[in-house]
Amino acid sequence: MDVDGVRTMTVGTIIWGVVAVALLPFLGTLEDDGRMWWMWTALAGLGLGLIGIEYCRRRRNALRMQPGRRRKTD
Repeated sequence: MDVDGVRTMTVGTIIWGVVAVALLPFLGTLEDDGRMWWMWTALAGLGLGLIGIEYCRRRRNALRMQPGRRRKTD
């Protein structure tokens, strides 16, 4: 199975984005309860996901430029 990871990264990034948006109405409550790290975690997941999507896209494109190269399977 040859998976480039773009779809996986995209789905994960979308989920983190939805979580960040869902937490917006609760910012005051999160801050009062000392749980602002929830929002920062969601934002970090979103940001790192965006970086990951770009990384996977570049990797996929580089692999497509080498059609004869295949991964070794043991």
